[in-house]
Amino acid sequence: MTVSRPRDSVSDRVSDPVRDPVGAASDALGEVWPEERRDWRSPRPVLVGAVLSVFRRGGGDPTWLRLGDGSVARGIRTPAGPATLVLRARPAGSEVLASAWGLGAGWALDSVPDLLGGGDDDAGFVAHHALVGEAARRFVGWRVPRSRLVIEALVPAVIEQKVTGQEAFDGYRRLVRGFGEPAPGPYASAGLRVAPSPAGWAAVPSWEFLKASVDHSRSTTIIGAVRAAGRLEQGVDQPSARARARMQTLPGIGVWTAAEVAQRALGDADAVSFGDYHVAKNITWGLLGEALGDDVLAEVLEPYAGHRYRVQRLLELAGVRRPRRGPRMAPRLHLPR
Repeated sequence: MTVSRPRDSVSDRVSDPVRDPVGAASDALGEVWPEERRDWRSPRPVLVGAVLSVFRRGGGDPTWLRLGDGSVARGIRTPAGPATLVLRARPAGSEVLASAWGLGAGWALDSVPDLLGGGDDDAGFVAHHALVGEAARRFVGWRVPRSRLVIEALVPAVIEQKVTGQEAFDGYRRLVRGFGEPAPGPYASAGLRVAPSPAGWAAVPSWEFLKASVDHSRSTTIIGAVRAAGRLEQGVDQPSARARARMQTLPGIGVWTAAEVAQRALGDADAVSFGDYHVAKNITWGLLGEALGDDVLAEVLEPYAGHRYRVQRLLELAGVRRPRRGPRMAPRLHLPR
């Protein structure tokens, strides 16, 4: 169970150090990386920012930059190595310009269609509620992404277990800045980083996890998961239900965490965040007018079988939230920071 993430801001943008074709760019370590490119034309409009927003872990996520022209730069660790991936949508919205740097540049460019939901099949999706239909029309260019990067999605999900969003985002940011590496190419100077490798996560000292407000239970789960990274990453080529079941064989990974990974890495349009502190209350309040729990949420979403996460995310993007009647949960203060 976790506190859901706040909405992504579109205002915290940085200037783009890459203006027009640059050919090659050096990173913070002085290594020169050639720019590799790909143009991808989608058969339907693509809302790049909306699709990728689910990968952003708070406003200070060091693996994410929104650039001055509205495009998005991400630092990612691919099976081929670290990469920086920048995605820009043409004004018409169906053509995406992709640039990449680093050892993983080729892999990152190959992943663009899946990452932006090119393989997402919404056939059979019917809006049974007016609010769902309105959100679907408003975000017609949104699709369920498929990054094919399990550990990238899994580690921050574990950090977010049973804590406030603020605490989780602060902890993830501290760990990535401390144990990740500068993203290859031109955006390292703007602070863009790549999260640690599985070996890098496994090498983080226990006291550094504690300083990041990640308690022993969650850090142990992370270490166990990254040590099984090879087996978990194989899940991208398996049915999502099987991959989620495999994740849940590891101590500390339950239904909520597996669903959070499936939504991002596996392109699972049906993986609802059951067990979340806010999701059930927000959706039932929006659709029924009353904030209720997971049992009722399961009943409400039953007609959307196969597309239940699609409904969840569309309503999140539309800003459907129950009214708050009290102060936000405060981060815990008993762990060293």
